[in-house]
Amino acid sequence: METKNILLVGVGGQGTITAAKLLTTGLMASGYDVKMSEIHGMSQRGGSVSSQVRYGSEVQSPVIEAGTADIIVAFEKMEAMRYINYLKPNGKVIVNDKEIWPMPVIIGKAKYHSDIIGELNKLADVTVINASQLAEELGNEKVTNVILLGAIVKAMGLDHIDWDQIIANNVKKKFIELNQIAIKKGMDLV
Repeated sequence: METKNILLVGVGGQGTITAAKLLTTGLMASGYDVKMSEIHGMSQRGGSVSSQVRYGSEVQSPVIEAGTADIIVAFEKMEAMRYINYLKPNGKVIVNDKEIWPMPVIIGKAKYHSDIIGELNKLADVTVINASQLAEELGNEKVTNVILLGAIVKAMGLDHIDWDQIIANNVKKKFIELNQIAIKKGMDLV
């Protein structure tokens, strides 16, 4: 199987790395060769975070080069724009309809782009979902990342993997059922 490249991008505290680790665990349990790398940046201060997951029959490197990502999943809109150059031609972008203003915007030194989705639509095949709102409706905004994981699973055709079991084995017991519901919600969105 040819190597597939998934780039997860977001802001510190959104669970980007946790989603990538769950994805990696599920892929490995299904027999894929998987490599993962992560960049934290100033993640504890609300800075950019990215996780790269590559899987296939034999993966040589954990690094996704510019222009080679099959899919970019952005947990925040501005991050989708920041990493769009990593998308391969005919790749797909899934964007959480969420704005988290960086410090320069908060203090008035910069402006948050008013039409990021419009700009992204000019550049790629984009699916916008409101994972944060769905997570709130489920009672816990922290499952936004698992909703987005479900969107990745469906978009990449990985729904044959037993994600309920992966979640049961890797999430605190009191959050298992909520996360299992969240991943299914994400799958239904794509």
